[in-house]
Amino acid sequence: IRVRPLTCTETRRGDQQVVHSLGDGAVHVSAARHDATFGFSAVFDAGASQEAVFEGSGMRQLVELAIDGFSCTVFAFGQTGSGKTYTLMGPLAQSKTQPASPALLGLMQRSFTCLLEQSRSRGSDLVLSASYLEIYNEQVRDLLSPGPPCALPLRWSKTRGFYVENQLSVEFESLEAIVSLLLQGSQRRRTSAHALNRHSSRSHALLTIHICSRAVSAHPAPGEGWGASACPSKQGTLCFVDLAGSERVKETGSSGELSVEANSINRSLLALGHCISLLAKPRGKGTHIPYRDSKLTRLLARSLSGSGITLMVACISPSSRCLSETLSTLHYASRARRVTTRP
Repeated sequence: IRVRPLTCTETRRGDQQVVHSLGDGAVHVSAARHDATFGFSAVFDAGASQEAVFEGSGMRQLVELAIDGFSCTVFAFGQTGSGKTYTLMGPLAQSKTQPASPALLGLMQRSFTCLLEQSRSRGSDLVLSASYLEIYNEQVRDLLSPGPPCALPLRWSKTRGFYVENQLSVEFESLEAIVSLLLQGSQRRRTSAHALNRHSSRSHALLTIHICSRAVSAHPAPGEGWGASACPSKQGTLCFVDLAGSERVKETGSSGELSVEANSINRSLLALGHCISLLAKPRGKGTHIPYRDSKLTRLLARSLSGSGITLMVACISPSSRCLSETLSTLHYASRARRVTTRP
């Protein structure tokens, strides 16, 4: 759980702080008619640095597991304006010409640095590539392919599960190259301003790093000469999911196209919540998980269903005005914590 600080607007308005970290992964919500304590793997309060969130959330271990061939996912969830994009990427104003201060960089850039350091120290032959897409109004769009974003078909196969057809994957070898791809894709992502957030993400974004390693063996297999014989290759993925914020249209003052976008966002988050609720219950063999209810749940099926390792960062506001959304996020995260996977 990450609790953002009260904003200047909230302080001026006289909003009360209703969320408090109790230490040891406990967070307490105290307001009129509401008094509840929740327990999580870790809680980061308003004073926590980006570095503390990276180290304390287990993100470094997730990078190492992805290099070892596991399918790893981190997703940020929460109300609009709760700090999801900041947690994952850092300040919104950064660009190639105006990079963010190193202390403010988010989980993504820190993970890229860690991944490249690990790949150099392990000495294995790693091939790294990235793909970046958004789900906007239930359409999947590539954020890296040149030209205006066009809708791509979502397919299913027995070997790959759900996948996006004709998605561009770009190889990279340096930190500058992958950060450039991240910023390039983020600038093409749909955002709008409304009453709760000046830079509200109107789409869910998924950046996936594909890691293919071919370790070279020093000893040849029987019958082979003394050439470099390759061990079986391992293919891991590290997927960063920046979910669009849940929002009440009445609170944001959205109308017209913004209202249509909000309804689409809320429908897909509801489908995700439904899948998480079913996964958190003890399951018999016949339990059906409705991944096909939205494009988002189809693309996250592998992350949620148990063949991968998933970190969920739930971002919340401490403001009394956001109380109902904060409680909703905490209940959602409590259910997600009960999901067990067998990677």
